[in-house]
Amino acid sequence: MIYIYNKITDPYFNLAAEEYLLKQFNDECFMLWRNKPSIIIGKNQNALAEINLDYVKEHNIPVVRRLSGGGAVFHDLGNVNFTFIVNDDLNGFSDFRRFTQPIIDVLKKLSINAEFSGRNDITIDGKKISGNAQYYYKNRILHHGTLLVSSNMTDLSAALKVRPVKFEDKGVKSVSKRVTNINEHLKEPIDIEEFINLIMNDIRQRTGGSGLYEFTGEDIKNIEKLKNEKYSTWEWNFGMSPDYNLKNEKKFLGGTLEVDLNVSDGIIKDIKIYGDFFGKKDVKDVEEMLKGVKHSENDVKNALSSIDIGEYFSNITLENLLDVMF
Repeated sequence: MIYIYNKITDPYFNLAAEEYLLKQFNDECFMLWRNKPSIIIGKNQNALAEINLDYVKEHNIPVVRRLSGGGAVFHDLGNVNFTFIVNDDLNGFSDFRRFTQPIIDVLKKLSINAEFSGRNDITIDGKKISGNAQYYYKNRILHHGTLLVSSNMTDLSAALKVRPVKFEDKGVKSVSKRVTNINEHLKEPIDIEEFINLIMNDIRQRTGGSGLYEFTGEDIKNIEKLKNEKYSTWEWNFGMSPDYNLKNEKKFLGGTLEVDLNVSDGIIKDIKIYGDFFGKKDVKDVEEMLKGVKHSENDVKNALSSIDIGEYFSNITLENLLDVMF
């Protein structure tokens, strides 16, 4: 087994690094890593249905899709992520205890009574400190999990607080659970670097490992390529969302505006705009302009840049329309 303490905090790079290690290495791996504030969504989730888009935009928080299933999680530098990659047949898939127990044992050394809970969580006194997920590729299992050490709970709650339900889709929904930080259960808070070293040293002792592996220049080049071609793209993070229908309605100075749109592969396939607003021109022109456009704010803006929106919606702005569409 090789051991990696990856100090890069770019979430696009780090998700790409996991895939690179899984698919390009033959060795079993254990990696510890952290992300700057970001939202990591499960492979089968609708990105827009999992996030507070206004908060994400205001705080410039990246939204990144991972290889594994499960729900959305908020990462920041107070959260430590661990990744096991092992060679195994499919029979070992979904054995979450196998990978969480070593982490639980480390926590017990800190006098924390952590336990495995439900399908894939580690909890302290019924509150979640770790969510876990897995992905299988060619007789290799990737298992990764979070560890809330000193995360900003306000940001965590706000970033994942979705507006009232307006999506109808088949995407996997995140389940809200009470969460807590590990530091809240210690007599003295632990330094994040000290915590990382504690886990790394324990795992190395368990598995008979030696020194740490550092990404080579070639490794970083290949990971950056995967990041740029996949993990930082709209197509992967938003376009990969399951097909969905979005319905939303809001009242503005010019009247009520209601949007009903169908999205497939991230592309607007059909859209209907209703309301009690007034307009000089027929709103069907706007609907036609938006068919075939990516369901992203920039693409919708660009698609409507050639028209005067006020001629279709009196006293309603383009920003108002975008507010209803996202």
